[in-house]
Amino acid sequence: MKRLAHIHIGLNVKDLKESLDFYRRMLGAEPVKVKEDYVKYLVNNPNLNLTLSEKKNVEGNQINHLGIQVESYEEMLSHKERIEKEGFFAREEMDTTCCYAVQDKFWVTDPDGIEWEYFYTKADAEVHTI
Repeated sequence: MKRLAHIHIGLNVKDLKESLDFYRRMLGAEPVKVKEDYVKYLVNNPNLNLTLSEKKNVEGNQINHLGIQVESYEEMLSHKERIEKEGFFAREEMDTTCCYAVQDKFWVTDPDGIEWEYFYTKADAEVHTI
């Protein structure tokens, strides 16, 4: 049986319990491994291996943002509705131009201030941002 390839992202977090809850709800999945100072999510939609490591000092924002690209507007809305049912504020940006593309998207922010976007790309564009 062929295994799916997963993108791996390792994040340092201040409060593992708070981040575990956020990502469980945001991804709609339970972690596959939970230790005192470490959590691992392995999900197939998107193909993601996300690990959280608790650190005493997490400062600054070395990451601009992270995102999950979906195949349709309906899929993006489905994730938005699911995340809002979990109690998160999802900031919408519909029909926006960014990254040389026209997109519909929404954003959520994790407990350490990292922004995540779920987005659907509708067309190419000639400009980088609005």
